[in-house]
Amino acid sequence: MKSKVFFTSVRTRPGNNMYDKLEKLINKAGIDSLEVKDKLVALKIHFGEPGNLAYIRPNYAARIVKKIKEMGGKPFLTDSNTLYYGRRANAVDHLEAAMENGFNRIAVGCDVIIADGLTGTDAAEIPVNLKYVKQAKIGTIIADSNIIISINHFKGHEQTGFGGALKNIGMGSGSRKGKMEMHSASKPEMIEENCVACGMCIKNCPEEAIAYNSRKKAQIDYEKCIGCGQCVASCHYGSARAKYDQSAEILGEMIAEYAFAVLEGKQHFHISFIMNVSPDCDCWGFNDYPLIPDIGMAASFDPVALDQASVDMVISAPTLPNCRINKKHVHNHFIGKDKFALTHPNVHWDAGLAHAEKIALGTRKYELVVVK
Repeated sequence: MKSKVFFTSVRTRPGNNMYDKLEKLINKAGIDSLEVKDKLVALKIHFGEPGNLAYIRPNYAARIVKKIKEMGGKPFLTDSNTLYYGRRANAVDHLEAAMENGFNRIAVGCDVIIADGLTGTDAAEIPVNLKYVKQAKIGTIIADSNIIISINHFKGHEQTGFGGALKNIGMGSGSRKGKMEMHSASKPEMIEENCVACGMCIKNCPEEAIAYNSRKKAQIDYEKCIGCGQCVASCHYGSARAKYDQSAEILGEMIAEYAFAVLEGKQHFHISFIMNVSPDCDCWGFNDYPLIPDIGMAASFDPVALDQASVDMVISAPTLPNCRINKKHVHNHFIGKDKFALTHPNVHWDAGLAHAEKIALGTRKYELVVVK
């Protein structure tokens, strides 16, 4: 059976702006069928690391909050603390970062609650007994909520190829221990001949796990490495990269299993914004030039179908002339080419979706329904 994925483009006209199109999209997709009256509704979103401007605008979140309130639900915005030590590693800094980026009660109409407590240790262990994960360590606030609505910025990602619904739900809902468990399979490697000793990987490593060896080449101390991938994203010379030994694939599969733990037994609904499709994660305090022109918004009850449809739309789109892909390759539009494979050639994003389908989280087969 195919899952329905509803889609609306970024084309607008008088009387039908992007906020209106978002509301039409989620209505057509069937959000009204959720039984939200008097229920605690977690709107799982990424607030963006301050300095990064590719994250979802809070104006969109406000429209979704308004809709849930009209349906009688009790919505709140939430995310878990990060594994690395940036501006979102504890609840105090995380709330300040969210406020700085416009996510506050005045702007969006509801409060922000950090899912795994002050320092990322407030977690519920959810038994799933899957291939890798036996008990998922999920932020308590998300585990205790009645309904999950994921609001996803669809983009590239240095460790999983792309980040969409599954990444937002799975990795984003894990406590610090949960994130550590998922990242334990994804420790990167250094290709010494590519290292130019620029020092960016050393500067950006949160655990001080990278140093120069006697040949003035960056080297990883795997006793300290937590597999966060900051070195991969900060290296522009192809030295730090995901290991080509299935580690990135295992990470994708573990993320799928964590997403399964979050959604199992709960009502859920998913919205993806295929805009500002930056090459790397919103966890960085900057965002590089988008890979493709803005495409639109999509929604579905099936997060696997939603991610697959979003990938397919990005593959079908032309690249932008000044994006990272066109700087690496002879310039053309790469229509029909896998933009994420071109951006992160050592990461095979397909494994995560295939595993998600295998564990019955959803299906990769979909019917695209266009909403005007």
